[in-house]
Amino acid sequence: MLRKNLKFPLIRPAYDVLASALTALPAPYGISLDISFNHMNTSSPQDTPAQAQGHTPQVGLIGLGAMGLGMAGSLRRAGHQVRVCDVRQQAAQDFAKDGGTACATPAELAAGCDIVISVVVNADQTEAVLFGEHGAAAAMKPGSLFVMCSTVDPNWSVAMEQKLAAMGLLYLDAPISGGAAKAASGQMTMMTAGSEAAYAKAGGVLQAMAAKVYQLGNCAGNGSKVKIINQLLAGVHIAAAAEAMALGLREGVNADDLYEVITHSAGNSWMFENRMAHVLSGDYTPLSAVDIFVKDLGLVLDTARATKFPLPLSATAHQMFMQASTAGFGREDDAAVIKIFPGITLPEAKTQP
Repeated sequence: MLRKNLKFPLIRPAYDVLASALTALPAPYGISLDISFNHMNTSSPQDTPAQAQGHTPQVGLIGLGAMGLGMAGSLRRAGHQVRVCDVRQQAAQDFAKDGGTACATPAELAAGCDIVISVVVNADQTEAVLFGEHGAAAAMKPGSLFVMCSTVDPNWSVAMEQKLAAMGLLYLDAPISGGAAKAASGQMTMMTAGSEAAYAKAGGVLQAMAAKVYQLGNCAGNGSKVKIINQLLAGVHIAAAAEAMALGLREGVNADDLYEVITHSAGNSWMFENRMAHVLSGDYTPLSAVDIFVKDLGLVLDTARATKFPLPLSATAHQMFMQASTAGFGREDDAAVIKIFPGITLPEAKTQP
């Protein structure tokens, strides 16, 4: 079946990893063994109500993208008068039509908030939110909390906590996962780490946005470490799903039949079921773009490289997303990584009746 010179880059590295499975592996890079199901704190919405102790904090959210818009909506449903800001001012104004306040700049938003939540793409954008022109940091009141929800280098997050502490501000390392639908329904996951003071300031705000809030440490860093490990798995799973679907197409298997069988078999994954549905519909409208995984798998590899820790599957998946981006698919949905495979005909977009 695999002798037709079709390139499936994940198969060989996977074989190599499995062949060495009997070799003892070190614990995950940089994650203390104390972070286990026995020691990890989790909370759910009923644990800490949004209006605990009779005080509802003023909350602002910056970044109304696929995740941020849903999170802002969850906060509003929980009773918060949410202040919002986005580089697309119309997005903020549209949100505010149903309740809330649209702010023109991060500084304007921060001046009226106890808690500022940042849901932007990366570390550079987060720094711009805080310290750029009309940035939030200078306008935040002492003792206010900045909640950082982007996927970033863990060392960057540690440094940012220290930088804001010097300004009298609290910081929570709080990457998110679950996708736009779970963000909109308040069912997403937050991987958090920060001081007791930061958690106390947050109160029930985190639980208003997420079904699971994992507390992974008493200072910044571990939230971002766990998030990039999650992204390792997500990126590899998407790449493997694309490779499997591509092989099926090359071998003449009906794509809908393949999807039906795999999603009811042991080889299924959440990413196969979710992302290959995009391929079947021919819809590559980005919910999470190819370039997101170019960035995130790059962070994974940078983290491992610092201690010379080998990640063969991550490296291969990263190259696949890089190839897709270079081919012009970087802003398409990450399922477009399937477009790197030659000699296959992908399902066309379904037309509306």
